[in-house]
Amino acid sequence: MKIGIDKIGFYVPHLYVDMNKLAKARNVDPEKYTIGIGQEKMAIAPITQDSVTLAANAALNILDDADKKNIDFVIFGTETGVDNSKAAGIYIHHLLELKPNVRTIEVKQACYGATAGIQMAKGHIALNPDSKVLVLASDIARYGLRTGGEATQGAGAVALVISRDPRIMKLEDKSAFMTGEVMDFWRPVYSEYALVNGKLSNEKYLSFFEEIWQTFKTSTGLSIKDFAAICYHLPYTKMGLKALRTIYDEGTEADKERLLKNLEYSKMYNKNVGNIYTGSLYLSFISLLEHQKDLEEGARIGLFSYGSGAVGEFFTGILQPNYQAHLNQKQHEEMLASRIEVTVAEYEKIFEMILPKDGSTVQLDTEADPAKIKLAGVSEHIRQYINS
Repeated sequence: MKIGIDKIGFYVPHLYVDMNKLAKARNVDPEKYTIGIGQEKMAIAPITQDSVTLAANAALNILDDADKKNIDFVIFGTETGVDNSKAAGIYIHHLLELKPNVRTIEVKQACYGATAGIQMAKGHIALNPDSKVLVLASDIARYGLRTGGEATQGAGAVALVISRDPRIMKLEDKSAFMTGEVMDFWRPVYSEYALVNGKLSNEKYLSFFEEIWQTFKTSTGLSIKDFAAICYHLPYTKMGLKALRTIYDEGTEADKERLLKNLEYSKMYNKNVGNIYTGSLYLSFISLLEHQKDLEEGARIGLFSYGSGAVGEFFTGILQPNYQAHLNQKQHEEMLASRIEVTVAEYEKIFEMILPKDGSTVQLDTEADPAKIKLAGVSEHIRQYINS
């Protein structure tokens, strides 16, 4: 039975800051941001958007009535959940008006959560072939103003429908994965912002990829020549190039040229959105499919997922016949083009807007937010979501 990605789409908030202007405001050479880390724009989440609303809006854009009828499992991958007990996916279940007979959970392991969700979805569908699973990857990356990680912030969500007989990509069975106890990135429960050892995080990302890649080759017999493209988790887009450089000399010059070219296609959305943690790999995958028009059915795509702390996995998929007809490029490009640029001062003001920590009642002004699903406020410690 074929199991894989039947639908996929993303959503980002309607605001962004230009990285050139942010660099100048921070007295940094703009090329450090635009070339050094490879970012051009950074999505900004207004206070009316959180990880729930971003995911709900992403899902709303791809689901139809047939999907809602058959979805019986919602898996929400995030590291910016809104509750320490209640799964964020339960809010999604309500906002999307899914049927009652649905399992719903939240998965957390830094930027790896959605990949874990996809692997769980494969097993569920193997046992329940008529089911569909909604996997959500939604995060708001926050390191703080004027911090070392500020330029690698962002906000957005990716929604995937996993099913049998997928129309976009069949997921292959074999993968390689590993876990190691690493303090490269973490966020204690008492902290608003993530703590990060940037140098160590980069090193561990690359060492995990190299070791997992070698394990994958040994266990599958596949090599670099068998891949049309490799998509990477992109906390910033230059990271993908760093990883690819560790292996591209294993192939011919044609292999190297192909993988480098397709890496560029896979970065186009990410460099205009920023870091969305759990969704970054899948935003890269969407970018590849929607910008590289020469990928043929039957092409094998590799995907490297890395979640600090750390867990990594390399897995693969095969593009299906006429997969292009099931993408949403026009919708995505219109969404990005309609965004509003904010000044650095406006970005800083938005960044410092936070919900009360004591459960105080607050009503938010949602008029300026064009999203269909929004956070309208908090009352008696309960978040108030609206679907307009």
